[in-house]
Amino acid sequence: MTPRESLLAQAAQRILVIDGAFGTEIQNWKLSEADYAGTLGLTHDQKGNNDILALTKPEVPGSIHRAYFEAGADVAETNTFSANRISQADYGAEHLVREINVESAKLARSIADEFAARDGRPRFVAGAIGPTNKTLSLSPDVNDPGFREIDFDYLKDVYREQVDALLEGGADFILIETVFDTLNAKAGIMAVLEAGQALSRDVPIMLSMTLTDLSGRNLSGHTVEAFWHAVRHAKPLTIGLNCSFGAEQLRPHVKVLSAMADTLIMVYPNAGLPNELGAYDEAPQTSAGLVREWAEGGQVNILGGCCGSTPAHIEAIADAVRGLPPRAMPVPEVRTRLAGLEPFTMAA
Repeated sequence: MTPRESLLAQAAQRILVIDGAFGTEIQNWKLSEADYAGTLGLTHDQKGNNDILALTKPEVPGSIHRAYFEAGADVAETNTFSANRISQADYGAEHLVREINVESAKLARSIADEFAARDGRPRFVAGAIGPTNKTLSLSPDVNDPGFREIDFDYLKDVYREQVDALLEGGADFILIETVFDTLNAKAGIMAVLEAGQALSRDVPIMLSMTLTDLSGRNLSGHTVEAFWHAVRHAKPLTIGLNCSFGAEQLRPHVKVLSAMADTLIMVYPNAGLPNELGAYDEAPQTSAGLVREWAEGGQVNILGGCCGSTPAHIEAIADAVRGLPPRAMPVPEVRTRLAGLEPFTMAA
């Protein structure tokens, strides 16, 4: 059974659970510069470069993966949100991109397989790809709206390097997450499709959009509906929302997406909104109660947490949705559906 088939089979039986935040969990370790830098001899300070811990202190991400699986997670994200050439250039570590991704995927894979062997329940590894700190749709120069720091082909190649390494390390899927720019996501999609073609196999894509305001748009201006129409051609295994807001703020947008997307819905919100110190206060039981409402409404297939969530949040979510039926996929009418910043559906 392929990873796609296996996940679909599990998702047909129950609501699945993806893990929670990595960055805030790593912060709890209070690591020093020496912990991050290890013996790699890099010229830049590495403190805050969470992705590089796969090489310098793998017991840290390893223990976090283990805690989330113990809490009930079915899917682990690799600790590779910024493990791309663009983001790693800030740390002078761009030459280590392949190694970071391979080792991160291997680490998650080994722990996932360990837990699956314990009880026979499949555990999955999603190779996580972040949006980078560049945007294809918007100019960083207010005086030159047409200026772009990078172009589509360059970003596609950056993503391809990361995708190839994650697959080499054993990732089941590629999760293109926290999508603030739909065009960036399309570059990621093309990279995954090319990688799958090169390997002569199906590489399932997971897509997760992040909203920049409560009206339900991302930074490039696309509504949730328009985003779905723009990426549906890639036949993603999951589509959904993560980050930016807590479950309470995402409620109307999850409802809209759930009603229209003929694939699995995966949502992993922040643990509420940050307080004045930037910390997240939402208690695990509160988060679990809010996402349970989606489950009771038949709107979700996979649930988890983003910023501020902990293994306690994931355990509470797993407990809250246990026994509830998974969302049934809708069968949309056959129509020509296009997307600018708004969706456009041609009349029959």
